[in-house]
Amino acid sequence: MSLILHGTSVPDLFSWGFTLQVRSTGTRLATAVTAVLAVTALGAGTLAAAPAAFAATPGSFPGSFSGSGSAEAADALPVYPEGTDLGGVGTSGFLTYSFAQDGTRKLLWTPYDGGASTPLQEPEDGGWTMGAGDVLVLGDDGWSAQMRSLTLRNMADPSAPGVDIDLGALNGNYVAVLSPTSVLAQLTKDDGTAELHVVNKDGATTTTRKVAGLPADATDFFGSRVQDGSVLVGYETGPAGARTGGRALVDVAAGTVTATYAAAESGIGYGGLAFSGSHVTWYEYESGTGGLIRSVDRVSGEVKRTVLGRHTDEWYTSLVGDWLVYGNPTTPVKAVSLTTGEIRDLLDSGSASMATGDGSAVVHGARAADGEGLFRIAAGADGAPTVTKVAASGSPVAAGVEIEQVHIPEVAYLDKTGGKVTLGWTLSRRDAYLDVTLTHVTTGKEFQKRVDAPATGTLFSYTWDGIIGGVDAPNGTYAVEAEATPLDGIGEPAYEGFLMAVARTDNPHDYTHNGSTDVLARDAAGVLWRDDLLDRPVNGLVKPAQRTRVGAGWQTYKQIEAVGNLAGNEVGDLIALDGSGVLWHYLGKGDGTFATRARVGSGWGVYNKLTGGSDLNGDGRTDLLATDTAGVLWFYKGTGSATAPFATRVRVGSGWGVYNQLTAVGNIAGTAAGDLVARDTAGVLWLYQGNGRGGFSTRVRIGGGWGAFTQLVGAGDVDSDGRPDLIAYGAGGTYVYRSTGSTTAVFSRQSTSLYAGEGSKFNNVA
Repeated sequence: MSLILHGTSVPDLFSWGFTLQVRSTGTRLATAVTAVLAVTALGAGTLAAAPAAFAATPGSFPGSFSGSGSAEAADALPVYPEGTDLGGVGTSGFLTYSFAQDGTRKLLWTPYDGGASTPLQEPEDGGWTMGAGDVLVLGDDGWSAQMRSLTLRNMADPSAPGVDIDLGALNGNYVAVLSPTSVLAQLTKDDGTAELHVVNKDGATTTTRKVAGLPADATDFFGSRVQDGSVLVGYETGPAGARTGGRALVDVAAGTVTATYAAAESGIGYGGLAFSGSHVTWYEYESGTGGLIRSVDRVSGEVKRTVLGRHTDEWYTSLVGDWLVYGNPTTPVKAVSLTTGEIRDLLDSGSASMATGDGSAVVHGARAADGEGLFRIAAGADGAPTVTKVAASGSPVAAGVEIEQVHIPEVAYLDKTGGKVTLGWTLSRRDAYLDVTLTHVTTGKEFQKRVDAPATGTLFSYTWDGIIGGVDAPNGTYAVEAEATPLDGIGEPAYEGFLMAVARTDNPHDYTHNGSTDVLARDAAGVLWRDDLLDRPVNGLVKPAQRTRVGAGWQTYKQIEAVGNLAGNEVGDLIALDGSGVLWHYLGKGDGTFATRARVGSGWGVYNKLTGGSDLNGDGRTDLLATDTAGVLWFYKGTGSATAPFATRVRVGSGWGVYNQLTAVGNIAGTAAGDLVARDTAGVLWLYQGNGRGGFSTRVRIGGGWGAFTQLVGAGDVDSDGRPDLIAYGAGGTYVYRSTGSTTAVFSRQSTSLYAGEGSKFNNVA
């Protein structure tokens, strides 16, 4: 069962044309159809926050009209766009809305004087209502009585900035709009009781003023349009279990009640709340009777019931003087005198009626003499209703939109720009939105974003943080596509495609080709896991973006070591030493996985420590170091070959058996080649600077206490400062040690959430 009452001085649900669920007498409407209108990116479900509304600068929208009026008269009337619904009326114009394919609603404000129409956008998950002349209220809920965050737009001057009012800070809810800067609101106190207040916004200051003369127990306030400085409010009152309703005329300037009327119930959500110089009215529902309008003569106090009919018939009503205008989509539009009972025909058909706040009403309908459009119903000299056509139905001319310029770099060097790149498009008009899609050509990974209109100008821009799905996006070529759509939905969208390369400095510890460090860890079951770190710390914290299972069966290896780019494919590789002394090479594929292992050779069981991933001789290729059981350190030069990755070994020196951990960390001290850190059995860490020939200079003591860690990993550039870093893992926690470029204070410790609470879970971290 449903009822539609369009704009019977009720600036809330009924001005939107919603179908509402109505229950039997003694109950009231608790909820209405909620306008859930998320702005959705193309095909992805990505939500983007939308501004309250956009002031636009389009041209006017002339159209062709039907009907028997003269061409001159038709041309003088504004266009009511065909296929739209009436969303609100003011004294200087009217609001229409239509649904887009994605479920969003497009609003269009059209002035009566032939000026430019203004497209607007409904708030995300919100709704709108009108009142106080031409004031459009955009709120954060689909039912006006639940609105708390408001933006007031005076559509008499669409270019004027909106006024934001936060009723939530006052524990308040919207009741009615009083002016371009003030509303009537129900404020709920800590004890649960409610008060009606005038809430005004003056600059940055919000003030409230309580309305006097209402029952102390009144709740569930709702209001009519403001007219002649007054507003009619409905409410519920009375003792628990015997609550009834009431109506009160309020002098807005004085903030006091001037007259009250009894009602069966609150009526919130029912509508029909209206008043004129002679009468007040409201809608009621009676079981067995249906919908009716209760009217009270303001002079004599006489109460009348005007029965409309079944409440499922979508009745609409408006009060014009002492005439009640009414109808539904299947009946002619009529008016009945609340004084004499006389009934007059006004239009052949109609679908909506809304009060304007100046005592007149606007009906969307048609009659044979004038065709379809909007008609103003006003009181004539004798008080009887007159009918004047104020807008003609027609099809707006397709204005369209064009993408005039594209502002996208051919290559985005993210390491030079803090990981971000700004993309821009100059459009031919501002009243539009832009759907942007970035697609990685190699992997097909996509990022989508809806870009809303700028505050000024026609440059639509978005700064991408280089993230897709919470992980740093891979390097390589991207197709950057943009589709611009006018807010009014008129004309075809415009499309532009562009290719852009994303580039970052190669990281020897990167397996996904996105420039960020990936850390590998083997658990007790032999499963190898990869944690992809974010390329930059977040609020000073190094964070993993995603953990991925690489595979099982890795328990066969005594040691797994990250060795950087052995074979020239821009991403890191692995070597793994099995229990029989065979060394294996795992070539990184760039997508986080590895190619089938290749046998490097046997006899490697003589080594108890392997470390790689650093260029030790300055030839641009990663090398390997190994210590044998006699404490001799050997240098294996990288060849760049996937099948024979290392040259014949070269002896570096003896005495390295004092160390239980060797880690090639790259060039952390600013010398010619990669460096090495070594931890002795007392937990002291030493720095060996590379000499560029595969050897090292005299060691420098870094500090003690490093025995707390079971693994020290040369992790590449973790924080994107251009220097390689160290990750230390152990039962006492995991830390990032940022290289400083100094040989006296080599590292600066930084927090990380990597392996938090997992200090004993992994037996090999690389």
